[in-house]
Amino acid sequence: MDESQILAGRAAIVTGGGRGIGRGHCLHLARAGAAVIVNDVDGDEAAKAVAEITSQGGRALASTADVGSRKGCEEIVSQCVAAFGRIDALVANAGIMRDRSFLKMSDEEFTDVWRVHVMGTFWCAQAAALRMREQGTGGSLVLTTSAAHMGNFGQTNYAAAKGAIASMTYTLALELAAYGIRVNAISPAGTTRMSATFRGPDGKVAEMPFIDPTQNGVMVVYLCSDEAGYITGQVFGTGADRLMLLSQPKYAFGMVKPGGWSLADLRQHFKNQLGNRLEPLGIQKAPYPFYNGVKPRS
Repeated sequence: MDESQILAGRAAIVTGGGRGIGRGHCLHLARAGAAVIVNDVDGDEAAKAVAEITSQGGRALASTADVGSRKGCEEIVSQCVAAFGRIDALVANAGIMRDRSFLKMSDEEFTDVWRVHVMGTFWCAQAAALRMREQGTGGSLVLTTSAAHMGNFGQTNYAAAKGAIASMTYTLALELAAYGIRVNAISPAGTTRMSATFRGPDGKVAEMPFIDPTQNGVMVVYLCSDEAGYITGQVFGTGADRLMLLSQPKYAFGMVKPGGWSLADLRQHFKNQLGNRLEPLGIQKAPYPFYNGVKPRS
């Protein structure tokens, strides 16, 4: 098979596909031969992406269904099947930001982000997987997490959502393998409207170098292809000239004491055995900063 047409005959959905990272996914999928549903709540941007794809000889249709509702997610999958006869890949990319420091964050700012990122991913993935199971031909779900789930100032809502999606990736991979459905996630890098809110360890908006958001689409194509038929339950860092495999969550170090631990035991052993191995926090992964204590600012 021509490598450039590795997805010939396949049908894919990209949520949040009208601009930025999602647009890059759509372009790469179409160039690899897939027919693409470009979903975006901004219909004008979705239409622009579709026009760009069709002008290059690809197949694409726009969708403005809202991934923040089960109805909208089911509509996207139904449109893909009605238009292209099948669904082989879903890239759950859509997201929103509602950055605010934790003590000032409102219920609405938290739940809006959770609804679009977590519930939207759940609803879209479930609708797509049910159809893939019915087809009996397997498929690929590519979810979207972020390094923010390691911790990032002002993003309790977003970090929690992206951590949930990483955990969802591992669980769905285990459950859906029996149907030939692979589930992976990417943690993409790219200069977009959302990245403009990035804050450094000091909580201030940080200027970032330009990163081409379309670079992430190459790995998406690969994960949706048969050549990646053995890859599932993994999270990859993509974009910015890198391709990284994230470590699975695991217990790193530990102590064992027959009969269990008493408070006296912990006071005697914890600091020298585990206390000197405390993990660094946040995206930047600077050395653990609190060995002098976590204290109120004077």
